[in-house]
Formats: sequence, structure tokens, C-alpha cells
Amino acid sequence: MTYKLISLICGLSMAVLLSGWDSANAKPLFSSSQNLNSTNPDISEADIEFEAVMDKSWQLELEFNPEKATYLGMGNSDLHSQWYDGSPQGWQRQLATQNEILAQLNKIDYANLSSQNRINYDLLTWQHEMMKRYIESEAYLMPMSQRGGVQTLDDFANYMQLDTVENYQHWLSRLQRIPALLEQTTETMKLGMRKGMVPPKATMNRIPSQLESLLADEPTESRFYAKFETLPEHFSDDETKLIQQHARHIIRDNVLPAYRQFHKFFVEEYLPASRDTVGLSHLPNGDDLYQLHISYFTTTDMTPEDIHQLGLQEVAKNRKEMDKIIKEVAFEGTFGEFIKFLRSDPQFFYDSPEALFNAYLATSKRLDPEMTKLFSKLPRMPYGVKAIPDNIAPDTTTAYYSRPSADGRRAGYYYVNLHEPHTRPKYEIEVLSVHEAVPGHHLQLALQMELGELPYFRRYNGFTVFIEGWGLYSERLGYDMGLYQDPYSRFGQLTYDMWRSIRLVVDTGMHAMGWTRQEAIDYFLANAAKSEEDIINEIDRYISNPGQALAYKIGQLKILELRERATQTLGEEFDIRKFHDVVLGSGSIPLHVLEKNVQQWIDSHN
Repeated sequence: MTYKLISLICGLSMAVLLSGWDSANAKPLFSSSQNLNSTNPDISEADIEFEAVMDKSWQLELEFNPEKATYLGMGNSDLHSQWYDGSPQGWQRQLATQNEILAQLNKIDYANLSSQNRINYDLLTWQHEMMKRYIESEAYLMPMSQRGGVQTLDDFANYMQLDTVENYQHWLSRLQRIPALLEQTTETMKLGMRKGMVPPKATMNRIPSQLESLLADEPTESRFYAKFETLPEHFSDDETKLIQQHARHIIRDNVLPAYRQFHKFFVEEYLPASRDTVGLSHLPNGDDLYQLHISYFTTTDMTPEDIHQLGLQEVAKNRKEMDKIIKEVAFEGTFGEFIKFLRSDPQFFYDSPEALFNAYLATSKRLDPEMTKLFSKLPRMPYGVKAIPDNIAPDTTTAYYSRPSADGRRAGYYYVNLHEPHTRPKYEIEVLSVHEAVPGHHLQLALQMELGELPYFRRYNGFTVFIEGWGLYSERLGYDMGLYQDPYSRFGQLTYDMWRSIRLVVDTGMHAMGWTRQEAIDYFLANAAKSEEDIINEIDRYISNPGQALAYKIGQLKILELRERATQTLGEEFDIRKFHDVVLGSGSIPLHVLEKNVQQWIDSHN
């Protein structure tokens, strides 16, 4: 990742989640347009109407998605005690809400909006239309994946500011509501079973062990009790005793019985009902659903066939560059033998998780001083490096990034996978760090959050193709920052670029062209130096989150295209720092908006 809305939220990563709206009892949480035209006495009626709808949309998003409110550090205190409504009825309420918001947007006089609000209008409308289409597709009937869902609720405590008695009470209230959420999830999954909307067995096979790790004989042995073991020192003895007592009671009487029941349902009913195929094309209306995922994640109208052919071209291009490095290091053998050498030779791996973690830390420290060469604006918020939690590390990717909270109380974090360090090669540390930390996700997302002139839905949401495209583009910036001096590190950069090129081939292969899981694994193994464990986890990620992995390469290629256009047109006037200011200056945006912004900047030099 990248930018991730927490994956446990409904187990979904495609859609921005919104909530129902009761206009009679609605109370704004805050204004999403507080820094926009509403401060201007000459604002048009159309702008006033639109900003009211924009405010409503943001408030609804947090009300339906209380986890996001907590993650960002926003919203009223009641939200921090709740979970989302994961029932089929809750999703139908969302559909009604999308239709209502879209109807209100349709009534606004677009021609009389300010130029900035026209952009906001287009992006907000796109967001609601995508959510409407997503719900209508009934993909929400598959609410779990091996990377997120109700089996990872314990991890949410890491995103809460557990520093006051009130905040601990919020977490206790959420624990007390877990049985209801599990019941809602079960109801949704049973409806999916009846309609044939079930996920692949290949990924669902990973979940029983994840659920079993949540079961315990005693509440104090439960992972949910971890945050109650040691409370802040400023709590009184009575407060600490009462909170811990309450936690043990809730975990024993609410949480553990509910998870035992859910585990039984999953193992005895849901897993057997899961399908043997992996592609979306095997689901009802699966081809249309995959095209929806492509449109959402890439903001383009590319077809699976277009993307597949692009992937094959990019794989061939990277392969040529890899062959040059193999020749440079004077390796005698085939490409496959060189890949095997990289995957197995001890010189490329650390002996312990601690040594691997220290290498990530050291690399991150090297990156920061190089930033001023390429950027005139740097984020105020710092970032740190953390290990991915042990309970999910075996089933997730090499690394991911978690953005700062909006209230400034939680920094950004670059999470690294220390599971089985002998599968985590040294030559990928540099390229991975520039993607996830700086100048990749932390720089882009932290700067976006600081764009106070943008409405909240643009500061705290985003377009995957831009976010991940920027992350992959940042890997190329490693050369500008003086990285990749070692030929194996350069091969690591090419491996990561190849990895994203392969995604175009295998994602479309599985979801549109009938490829099996093993065919996708074999193609990946034959063309990239990543470890087999990483490759299998990656393939399973593409199975459970179709289309998301396409965004990286498509976004990167567009940014590289625009940089080349600006370089060729402006010649000596081209300034890389100003180019990056333009690319990042509007936050996360669709590719066509990015292209328009860059072209206007180029034209302004004439």
C-alpha cells in the first residue's frame, strides 16, 4: 500500500463508504467546506447549494464509517464507540443515500459554480456514482478477505488514542458491540451464499487460522486484552482496576462467545460454500463488475484487454534492462538461474527480524536529507517505521503505509514485514522505502492533508491511481536521490517495476481471461526476483481485491509521460521541484485532471 483506509473497515478497499441521512435530525459534525467560497460575500447561490451538499456528504461518510472518523481523529465522540453497519439492510440504506445525494447534485446549476467548485463537484459526483454502482453490483456481499475484515478488529485499537479514560471507554463500547457486528456480517455472507456471491476458497482458506488466533480460554489471554495490560501511568489505581475489570467481563461474556460462533459458521458453512475459481468473471455479472473495478481504480475507460497488452509490453521492457544488469555482474547462467540465485543466496538476506528492521530504519534516515533536491514543499508531519503485527504478517504484503491522523496526534507510519527475514532480500529495501515513506506515500499523503484550501473529502480521500502511481513514480526518483548505487539494488528497483508490470498481466489474466491461480503464480515466478512467499501473497491479494493492483503502473506511466512532455517542451526552463509542486498541489486527483493541471503549467511558460 500504500495509502490504506483501514482494511478491516467492512473488509472493503474499493469504495468510499457513505451513510444514510436523516434530514430531520441531522447535526453537522463540522463543515467540509469551511475554507472555501462560503467566506466570500460574492459567492453564487449555486456555490452555496453545492457546499451544503458537500458538507452533508462528508458528515454522512463519517457517520456510516465510524472507524474512519476515529482513524482520522474527526467527528463527534459518539462515533468513536461504534462500528459500521455491515448488514444487507445497512447497505441498502447506503444505496438510497447515494441516489438522494446524486439527485441533489443534479439540481445544482453547474455553470454558475466557481472554477474550484466545478472540480469539487465532478470529483464528488464521481465518488457517489461509483459507490452507487458498487452497491448495485452486490459485491458488498463478500465482506471478508485474508487481508481484512472482522477477523482483524483487535488491530483497530492501534489506531485509537488510548490516552484518556474516556477513550478507553470508547474502545470498551466497541468491544461490547462486536457481537452485533459479527451477526450483521454473518447475515450479509449468508445472503451472498444464496446469491452465488462468494469469494474464492483459495483466499478464504487463510481465514480460519486468523479467527482461531482470536479465540482464548481466558479473557486475559485474548489479543483484545493487549491494550488493557498496561494502562497510562496518570490513571488512578481505581480507574485502572475498573477499566481492566470491565474489559475482562466484556471479552469473556461478549467478544469470545461471538467469535466462537462466527468461527463455527465460517468453517462449517461459509468456507465449504466458497468457490473453487478465482476470477470475477465467474461471478454473476462478473465481467461488468471487473470493468467497474478497473474504472474505479484507474479513473480510465481502459478495457482488460488494453491493460493486459500494456502489461506484456512493460514486462518485456523491464526484462531487457534486467538482462543488462545480469551481464554487468558477470553472472553465468540463464535468467531463471539468476532469479533463483537472488532468492536463495544468504548474502542477500538478514539473519534476524531485528537486523532487517534496523536496515529499514537506516535506509529511511538516509532518504530525508535528499528530499530538498526534488521538492520545495515538505510535510510538517513526521513518519516512523513499525513492524507489521505478527498475527497478520504471514498473510500480507512486504510493507504498507498508514497516514497521519487529521488531528495531528498520530504520525504517519511505514509498516514493514519481518516475518521470515530469509525471504526479505536486502536489495529491495531502498526501493520499498522510497515508495512507502518518502518521497512516496508519506510525502504525498501528508502534504495532501495539509492542503487546507481543499474540502475534507479531497484532503482525506483519494484516487488509487494517483496515490499508487505517485508511489511507483517515486521509486524512479531513487536515482535522483543517489540510491541504487549497487547493481543488485538497481536490479531491486527493476524487480519492483517488473512486479507492477506483471500485475497488469496477471490481474487481468485471472479476472477476465480465465487464468488459474497457479498460472498467475507461475508467470510471476518466471519474471521477477521476489520470493515465492511474497509472490503467493501478492497473487492472493489480486484475487481478493480485483483491479486495485492495476493502478500503480497506469498512474506511474502517466506521471512519467507528463514529466517527459514538460522536459521536452520547457527545455532549460524545466524545474523538477516546480513540476512536483504542480503534480502534488491539488491532492489526489484522476489522471485526466492531473494532465490538465500539468499542461496548464507548461502553457504558462509561453
